[in-house]
Amino acid sequence: MNIYDLKTKRALVTGGGSGIGFATAQLYLQSGASVELWGRDQSKLEKARSELEPLGEVHIASVDVADGRKVAAAAEALLSRWGGLDILFNCAGHSTRVALLAELSDEDWRQAIGINLDSAFYTCRAFVPGMVAQGWGRIVNTTSQAGKDGNPLMAGYVSAKAGIIGLTKSLGKELAKTGVLVNAICPTVFDTPLVADTVERAPDAMAAAVAKIPMERMGRPEEAAELVAWLSSDACSFNTGVTFDLSGGRAVY
Repeated sequence: MNIYDLKTKRALVTGGGSGIGFATAQLYLQSGASVELWGRDQSKLEKARSELEPLGEVHIASVDVADGRKVAAAAEALLSRWGGLDILFNCAGHSTRVALLAELSDEDWRQAIGINLDSAFYTCRAFVPGMVAQGWGRIVNTTSQAGKDGNPLMAGYVSAKAGIIGLTKSLGKELAKTGVLVNAICPTVFDTPLVADTVERAPDAMAAAVAKIPMERMGRPEEAAELVAWLSSDACSFNTGVTFDLSGGRAVY
């Protein structure tokens, strides 16, 4: 575990109640940052807070990040308390219905895009102006290998995750001269509750995904957290608009 100097930094982690988000929040705290966790499951957030509080300042807020108005209200509350935000880690995600595209309902599609793509747009819109005004910020988005490969039977999820790659490229270039860097991580199969849910619903598809990883194992949340912490620090200074793979050797581009 590497400890980056994040003293005085204020960090928001969406989807911070478990998995990669929780592991990253833990490393942020160990590196000196103050952290707020957003999620939809209040009990999960409270459990995460109780585990993390010995490490430093932790706040939680139950927020539906697929709802722009709720994101705006939660952002206003955060900024009122802290006066600004330095680090935004968009880690909220949701495994969606595995089905033929023709079988997807409008609601299936909206749910996939809402939690996996719209959420990052809403949080970036809320916090980018303040980061630009203070001349420093780090935004890390979360896409997926599915967004590159185009997995069948997952049209909504794949489209959303491909959209995250595009959003990261565009916003990274837009903010390139401001001191605000925007990058993304691209995990393959990681040992998280999100993946466990997908395994339960589509075990054959997940087994095939793991089989494609040259290291022949799932990734661990703390491995992703190390990369996110670096992307959130001053040590990352000449990278923006980039998607970084976490694929155990699987990624080919």
